[in-house]
Amino acid sequence: MMEGVDPQLLEDFILDGLHEDIQDGDHTSLACIPEDSTSKARLLIKDTGVLAGVDLARRIFKHLDPEAQFEMMIEDGSDVKFGDEAFYVTCKSRALLMGERLVLNAMQRMSGIATMSSRFMMEVEGTDVTILDTRKTTPLLRFIEKWAVRIGGCTNYRDGLYDWIMIKDNHIDAAGSITDAITRVHKYLRETQKGLNITVEVRNLVELHEVLDIGGVTRIMLDNFELPILAEAVQTIGDKFESEASGGINLNTVRKIANTGVGFISVGALTHSAGSLDLSLKVVK
Repeated sequence: MMEGVDPQLLEDFILDGLHEDIQDGDHTSLACIPEDSTSKARLLIKDTGVLAGVDLARRIFKHLDPEAQFEMMIEDGSDVKFGDEAFYVTCKSRALLMGERLVLNAMQRMSGIATMSSRFMMEVEGTDVTILDTRKTTPLLRFIEKWAVRIGGCTNYRDGLYDWIMIKDNHIDAAGSITDAITRVHKYLRETQKGLNITVEVRNLVELHEVLDIGGVTRIMLDNFELPILAEAVQTIGDKFESEASGGINLNTVRKIANTGVGFISVGALTHSAGSLDLSLKVVK
C-alpha cells in the first residue's frame, strides 16, 4: 500500500513527528525503564471503519528500533470492527513508547479518512463516476491524508498548485473573463513548455457555453449546480470534455449527483470532514 508515497516525504514526516514529541528525550521512559528492556504490544481496534496506516506504523517502529519485529494481522484498506487486532510489535520498550503517540495519531487520522472515502465509494457503487479528493488537507500532512484517500478507494486529484491548472472563480474574476483566463493559460503553458491538464470552473450555463466556445481544457467543473441543471450541463458537455461536479457534496447527495452521468465528483469532505478511528496500543503482559 506504499505505492505513490514519496520516500523522502515519508522519512521527513517520521523524523519531524518524532522530534516534535521527543525533543531532548522521553524522560519518563528514560527514568523508569531499563535500556535493555523489550516489550510486545498490540494495536487494538476500538471502532468500526477502514484501517489505514499499518505500513506507516511499521516504518516508525523500525526507525526507532531497527531490530523491531512487526507482525501484521490486518492490512491497510481492510474493514475492521471493535476488538480486532491490527498488528503486534516487539521492540525495545523505550522505542515502543517513543513511537506510540506518533503511530496512533497518524493511524487514527488516516483510518478516519479511509473510512470516509470508503463510505463515499459505497454510495456510488455501480456507477462509472470517479470520486476525487481536494486540497482541503491539513498543512504539511497532505501526502499522508491523500495516501489514506487512496487506501479508502477514492482517487487523488492534484497534489498542489504545481501539477494541474485549475481556473476557479477567483482566477476568472481577476483575469476578467473565462476566455481571457483560458487564453492566458495557454500562452503561459506554451512559454513554459509545461504539459499540465486544465480544469475550468463554471458557475452557470452561460459560463459553460463560454468554455465550450473557446475549448482548450481538459475538464469542466460544474460548481454548486442544482441537480436538473447539472444533468443538463453534463448532457451539453457530452464527450467534448471531462465533466466534474463540486460544491458541498455529502453522503446524502453523492448518489444523485453520480446518476446525472457526470464523470468526476470532487469531495472536500473526504479529508476536511473525516473524523478519527479509535485505536489503542497496549503492551501485552
